Amino acid sequence: VCCRYLEVMRKLQKTYRMEPAGSQGVWGLDDFQFLPFIWGSSQFVDHPTLEPRHFLEERVVDEQQHEYMFLECIKFINEMKTGPFAEHSNQLWNISAVPSWSKVNQGLIRMYKAECLEKFPVIQHFKFGSLLSIQPGKP
Repeated sequence: VCCRYLEVMRKLQKTYRMEPAGSQGVWGLDDFQFLPFIWGSSQFVDHPTLEPRHFLEERVVDEQQHEYMFLECIKFINEMKTGPFAEHSNQLWNISAVPSWSKVNQGLIRMYKAECLEKFPVIQHFKFGSLLSIQPGKP
């Protein structure tokens, strides 16, 4: 379901040249999505050959994008943005220097918590109740 949702959203973004609200530009992880990077990096934990530095290689992205969510995200960025990757996607370029996918995954989870879940303009749209409390320290 999530993969199909991403396909639809990317088609809309391309077709209508949609621009994200509140984008951090080069300093944001991605203009539209974050979770696919977390899920995608978890696919690579303990991968025998692909390391974080490999997602900068166009050949690797082209050959492996259909197997790995992270590389599919990178492919979409490469299609939508022009110029050197280090300039238009600085955060991701920095991630390519991390030595292991488990470190990448852990860092992305911390970043998601800080940049999304702990930001009131984002979290205010969540439905809170007995299962998901807005009170600190409660499940």
